[in-house]
Amino acid sequence: MLIAFSVAPSGGAPDDSMSDAVAAAVKVVRESGLPSRTDAMFTTIEGEWDECMAVVKQACDAVGEFGPRVSLVLKADIRPGHHGEIEGKVARVEARLEQR
Repeated sequence: MLIAFSVAPSGGAPDDSMSDAVAAAVKVVRESGLPSRTDAMFTTIEGEWDECMAVVKQACDAVGEFGPRVSLVLKADIRPGHHGEIEGKVARVEARLEQR
């Protein structure tokens, strides 16, 4: 499965930067060893249901250290038996673009 998620603290001081909290979440993802990709809006991870959800929970816990509330946005592509889709989906779109 692929899970794209965004996690951020909320309820902190208005001038607090979220980059430290987001960095803590990304560190959890990278240390998990799961295939991942981080961009300006989301981090996407690939793995089995339980391992992906455990990483999302750990990332939320890490962000929770930065404020009294945590906001989580999550989108999942649940496709049993498929692996390598974190790269494969993008490669298929790029191939289509090259054909045009």
